[in-house]
Amino acid sequence: MSESSSGVNTLSDGLPKSHLSHYSELGVAHLPASVHRSPDSGLGSTPLPASRFRFASWHHLPQCDLTGDQLTCPRVREGPSDDELIQREACVDRRRRKRRREEEGQSWEERRQENWENCRELNLSYQDLGDDFQEQNFLRILRRLIRVEQLQLVNNSLSNLSSVCLPRCRILNLHRNHLVSLHQLPKLPAVEQLCLSENAISSLEGLNALRNSPLRSLNLALNPVTFFQDYRARVFSFLPNLEILDGVPMLPEDQLHTGFQFPQITRMCNIL
Repeated sequence: MSESSSGVNTLSDGLPKSHLSHYSELGVAHLPASVHRSPDSGLGSTPLPASRFRFASWHHLPQCDLTGDQLTCPRVREGPSDDELIQREACVDRRRRKRRREEEGQSWEERRQENWENCRELNLSYQDLGDDFQEQNFLRILRRLIRVEQLQLVNNSLSNLSSVCLPRCRILNLHRNHLVSLHQLPKLPAVEQLCLSENAISSLEGLNALRNSPLRSLNLALNPVTFFQDYRARVFSFLPNLEILDGVPMLPEDQLHTGFQFPQITRMCNIL
C-alpha cells in the first residue's frame, strides 16, 4: 500500500482504497481460484463451456435436434480440409473429385439433419462465397431446395445458376449478384416475383424461358439492359402475365408496341 500525492491511499496495483469495498460487493476483489486473470484488462475471464464447439457446424453438434427448415438465416459455408489447403494450386481437379466423393459418402443422418428438402422459406444472403469449394457447396444446397417457395440470395456474387431447378419457388430475390445473362437463371416454372436488380444483365435474350411461368413482378433495375430503347415494351410483349416491371405497374405506353424481336448481337454501341 502506498500514499499518492493527493493523499488517497492506494493498493500496490494502483486501486484506490476508497473503492475497494465497492468492488468487493461486485465480486471483483475476491475472484475464485479457477478464474484466469487477463493481463490486459485486469478482470477475470473464464473459458466458455461450449468453446470447444465454436468451429463446429450446427448439424454436427452432438445431441442436437435442430433441423434446417427451423433456421431463418443459416450459414452454409464450409472450410476446406487440410489436404485441400495443401494441394489447392497444384491439384484442383483432384480436390473436386475428392469433395464429390465426400458428398456422396455423406451419412444418412447428416442429410436428414440438414433437411433442406423441407425448407419453405429460406434466406441464404451475404454468404461471402470467396472460393470455388464454397460456391460448389452452395449450389449443392440449392439443388436440394425442391419445396422452397420464398428464397433470398442477396449479395452472394453468384454468376451462374443454370444447373439449379426450383420447382415450387414463387418469390426469388437475386439482388446484387454477378449474373450477366438471363440464361444463367435457375429453372423457375412457378415463379411469381423475381428480383434481378443490380446485376450485369445486358440483354433480354433468354427472357422467353419465363414466358410460360406465372410471373407477375420482375425487377431489372440498375442493369445495363434497362437503357435499351423501348425496354419496357419489349419486356411486356414477351411476358403476357407480367403486371409490374421495376416496381412500376404496366403503363398505357407499355402496350403500344407489339411484335418486338430481339436485335442481333453486333459490335455497335448505342449512346442514349
